[in-house]
Amino acid sequence: MRVLVVEDDRHTREFIERALRESGYTVDAVGNGRDGLFMATTEPHDVIVLDRMLPIVDGLTILRTLRASKITTPVLVLSALGEVDDRVDGLRAGGDDYLVKPFALAELLARIEALLRRPRSVEQSSETTLLRIADLELDRLKRTVRRGERRIDLPPKEFQ
Repeated sequence: MRVLVVEDDRHTREFIERALRESGYTVDAVGNGRDGLFMATTEPHDVIVLDRMLPIVDGLTILRTLRASKITTPVLVLSALGEVDDRVDGLRAGGDDYLVKPFALAELLARIEALLRRPRSVEQSSETTLLRIADLELDRLKRTVRRGERRIDLPPKEFQ
């Protein structure tokens, strides 16, 4: 599974990136809104973790642009702005979930897992989650590997 992290605070970005990699995700991480918007619109991702207050292009503008472009990648908004109106604005701009900083890492990972469990359209789910070569099948959503009828158990690093 491929996650895009758009976070301007270097320590927070590196912390999230390291935790996601250790959990078996492939991670792209950028530190400003312009690069985040570019990555979100040009590369396929299974989920996006998006800060609201970003330099160059803010998170809500990114969200609105993605949704206007019919990009339906699930987005978890991550922000220090935690008032009810702030959370409502983030969700109405197109966010699928909203997590207020400071956050617990276990909760961030659980919310990402929940977003990945949501059904996606047929063309998205078949293209991005199931890879096949001959009788070898890798399901990125279920995180399983099979050769024929035999299941192959892989540790997170090898699965990645």
